Amino acid sequence: MFTGIIEEIGTIREVRSGKLKISASTVLEGTKVGDSIAVNGVCLTATSIDGNSFTADVMPETLRRSNLGELHPGSKVNLERAAAVGSRLGGHIVSGHIDGTGKIISIKREQNAVWVTISAKSEILELIVEKGSIAIDGISLTVAEVTDENFSVSLIPHTSEVTTLLSKRVGEVVNLENDVIGKYVKKLMGKSEKKGITLEFLAENGF
Repeated sequence: MFTGIIEEIGTIREVRSGKLKISASTVLEGTKVGDSIAVNGVCLTATSIDGNSFTADVMPETLRRSNLGELHPGSKVNLERAAAVGSRLGGHIVSGHIDGTGKIISIKREQNAVWVTISAKSEILELIVEKGSIAIDGISLTVAEVTDENFSVSLIPHTSEVTTLLSKRVGEVVNLENDVIGKYVKKLMGKSEKKGITLEFLAENGF
């Protein structure tokens, strides 16, 4: 589990068949082989650690559902270690399991903030709510606006400086992970439509 608070920006060193080698420093502190590191919001397992870099395996399914397949040597990526028990949860609960991708359609500055608007598929948009949370390339962000076709977030200067989001251009693809609470609510509502909300249904689902 992650929080969506990016610890550092890493650099892709090698892209081989089913493997990524990434230069890093902060996220390697205390990290051992087998530990999880979120790369652009995708939970990957460190299979080897060599000085100031680590290697992770990437499955074909991960490449299909994320933007990791577009990475190349020199690409910058957001990195975060798995949350430690007892640490502050500064963002929101992020699983590292990408729901899909979106495309940046607009980047606009408003005084000290920057608005980023992203288009996405309807199945992702229907789980996004204004003032709710969304993970974009692993960054925990608050939704400022949402429509039937896209949603927008507003970045403070700190987020702009310590993540890769504003290094991207209009038309680039980003990884999206919906708030896990919304996904559970959707599934429960689907069940309730079939069964009807009864005392038995609520009891079965922990209420």
